Amino acid sequence: MIRHFASYSLLPHNTFGMDVKAAHFVEFTEVGDVLRIASELGGMRHLVIGGGSNLLFMGDFDGVVMHSAIKTIEVLGENESSVFVRVGSGVNWDEFVAYSVAQGWQGLENLSAIPGEVGASAVQNVGAYGVEAGDFIVKVDAVSLKGCCTVSFLNDDCCYAYRDSIFKNDEKDKYVITHVIFRLNKIPQYVLSYGNLKEQCEAKGGVTAANIRDAVCKTRAAKLPDPAVMGSAGSFFMNPVVEPAKADELKALYPSMPVYPAPNGVKLSAGWLIDRCGWKERSDARVGVYPHQALVIVNLGGATGREVMDFAHRIQQSVQEKFGVSISPEVNAIE
Repeated sequence: MIRHFASYSLLPHNTFGMDVKAAHFVEFTEVGDVLRIASELGGMRHLVIGGGSNLLFMGDFDGVVMHSAIKTIEVLGENESSVFVRVGSGVNWDEFVAYSVAQGWQGLENLSAIPGEVGASAVQNVGAYGVEAGDFIVKVDAVSLKGCCTVSFLNDDCCYAYRDSIFKNDEKDKYVITHVIFRLNKIPQYVLSYGNLKEQCEAKGGVTAANIRDAVCKTRAAKLPDPAVMGSAGSFFMNPVVEPAKADELKALYPSMPVYPAPNGVKLSAGWLIDRCGWKERSDARVGVYPHQALVIVNLGGATGREVMDFAHRIQQSVQEKFGVSISPEVNAIE
């Protein structure tokens, strides 16, 4: 079923709280709906959104905004060690994580309390506490907007990297994701290397997926604002990855600076860099930095997308000047 609305407010569909409108808003519940939308799209400007937790609208969107309401969860098969689950792109991400933990499936618990929907997880390669969605994605089912046909991408096809995939680069805006197939563990392989997850779990009686999920949820709730109360997109910036020599140089100057190994260098903490530049708790009119997490830029009420981006650019400039490190927005600005 397709639902279509004209001059539709996107306020419920972006966590930054931008009260902007889409010229057209369509919501679909089946793959056939997406094929029909693709055939009628023509050359109209379009945007596919999930929960809007990674979007910053600069103004009204003069085009078609598409949103998935495919909310099925289906077990495709399993063996002694794994279960394969096909999940609709419109399923709330955290609800799926909670469901998987309740079923005894392990792997996604570190990604608890991340806002958004399952389809977006395959685009953004959401990650937290040493785990990324791409670690568990087997295949992504989609509809080609140009070819008006169904296509599938295996994990390797998606080119997953830190907060990245082909859906953010070469194939951006070319496909509508309908389902994501995950391979989850039946034999636990817990990741406890970030934060104090192990200590929190042991305090609750031991390391289990449920206890990890509980610890992550509590930690995120303490660090991040509730979008219903204060608009934000969670972490606004990605953690920068630098050459080992640059990391060594900074570590010599700032011994307390956290560093993490990365496939192509050394990952630094963007929050730590921003905090050391004096931005934590600072504000400018209707935009500010969240007091409990320097990575988070918040809408203090009535801010425009342009005001948020201008504020973010000032943060980037100060980090570059102080540390010689470039930090990039994780948030997708929509002009």
